[in-house]
Amino acid sequence: MSMPANSLPQGAAASTPDGPRRALILPGGGLRLSYAAGALSEIFARGLTFQHMDATSGGALNLAMLFSGLGIEEICRRWRTLRMRDTFSPMPLANYLLPSRFVAASASKSFRKKVYPHLGIDFERIRAVEGIQGTFNLCDFSTKTNRVVSHREMTEDFLVAGMSLPATLPPVEVDGVHYLDSGFIQDANLMEAVRRGASELWLIWVMGNVPHYRSGPLNAYVQMLEMSANSALIKEMQHIREINERIARGEQPYGHRQPIRLHLIKPRHPLPLDLALYTGAITHDELIEMGRADARDYFASMTPEGVPLEPETLKMTAQNPGLQFKETMAGGFALGVGEAAEGQARGKRQNQRLVMHAQVRIDDMTAFVRDPEHRGQLTGSIDFAPLGMGMEATTGVFNLFKPTDDPSMTFMVYELGFQHEGKDYYLAGRKEVRNGSIFRLWPETTTLYTRLHEGTDASAPVIGAGTLSLGVADLMRLLSTVRITEANGLSARLKTLCSFFTFFARSLWDTYVRHTRKSATPVNGLSENPVKGSQE
Repeated sequence: MSMPANSLPQGAAASTPDGPRRALILPGGGLRLSYAAGALSEIFARGLTFQHMDATSGGALNLAMLFSGLGIEEICRRWRTLRMRDTFSPMPLANYLLPSRFVAASASKSFRKKVYPHLGIDFERIRAVEGIQGTFNLCDFSTKTNRVVSHREMTEDFLVAGMSLPATLPPVEVDGVHYLDSGFIQDANLMEAVRRGASELWLIWVMGNVPHYRSGPLNAYVQMLEMSANSALIKEMQHIREINERIARGEQPYGHRQPIRLHLIKPRHPLPLDLALYTGAITHDELIEMGRADARDYFASMTPEGVPLEPETLKMTAQNPGLQFKETMAGGFALGVGEAAEGQARGKRQNQRLVMHAQVRIDDMTAFVRDPEHRGQLTGSIDFAPLGMGMEATTGVFNLFKPTDDPSMTFMVYELGFQHEGKDYYLAGRKEVRNGSIFRLWPETTTLYTRLHEGTDASAPVIGAGTLSLGVADLMRLLSTVRITEANGLSARLKTLCSFFTFFARSLWDTYVRHTRKSATPVNGLSENPVKGSQE
């Protein structure tokens, strides 16, 4: 959805606040900036507004969309529908055949003719925005310095130049000066925000920062960028720490009387590189959900003081091989009942179905198998006509063969929290896997008994119930979505896949053939009584 032509961009402060002046800082990260769009949706959902917005490298795409009048959900939609093949256009043949003629891997024509129009970028609207400061960063190649361009000066040439990393896109000449992406100089301009009076900085950082050195030509290039960008950001953070020390001594650098705080949203592990978007190993939809999840995690643990202004703040951990898949379950569901069987029956009579579109992510397969509760991450959406369609989950819980207080039974747990029309809801479902006949394997592992709670967790009042199921065709679709993540080489991918299916098959064997009694564990967050009611 676009804003009216003369309205402020979403997230812009309509007036000077009584509290701190805020700046939103959007660094680069290739075309993975859909992650930042997901994080922005959580920031804006909490009502945060900003007097200054600054962007570098690919972050300029999100800022340009905001200043073009697009709301954040529309921005996410446009990222989801961006065709990666539209981001490439060939250079002249000599560029590839003659090393001495090589300039860049791709021309910028595709961005100008396809990507910018698809993303809804409108330069006239960008330049016309009033009531907020917008700044874009470019590398002036003639002086090897960073140039800050106001949104009122913004042009297509400047936007292309600002995301033209050396060897990826050609430099852009404007008034006799060649401009490039500033990523190798600095990828986040914190001090520009400080100089403009901001004392609360919000930074969405996606540049990888792990201690081990990776091999391969692509990693070699990326690591050069990571070293430059992270070291420049660390220097900016140290500068701000020195400013805060001066403020504590009674000075007023740049007019500041209160210490400057930094709030940082970043992934725990480095995001997959752009190549993964081109090969389909990851999608913009998945990156958006990752950004949302990391932003929610930050808000859950943040303090008013923000993050420490230390190099360790930027560190990430290497991600181990994992697995992800999508699963869709549907079935009769009704409001006003508390037991699954009754809700299923009433839902069928009233022709009411609830559909859960779930995506399960296991980031570390070895840790997942060793974990007694076998926890993964769950995201997704819910379709239920009496409430709404496509309701995006804001929280999720997933367990596979989770022990219970009954040593003969384990749960497969699927729980999604979401909001609708300002209210919190929590859909809590579980598959009940009991020791018994092998003929119970299929119905028990494909039937999800669910309750809908009005609140933020499974302790809230129950307002609906039903039974969702997975059919044979659904299972085939599930298997087609299984993907191995962060595994280098065919051998590592096969090992990860075998590890998961061995664990899954062994758990089924122990339940339906050996009838192994599991270690009893108190049920946490679930009703002590089975939710399926009269189906017992």
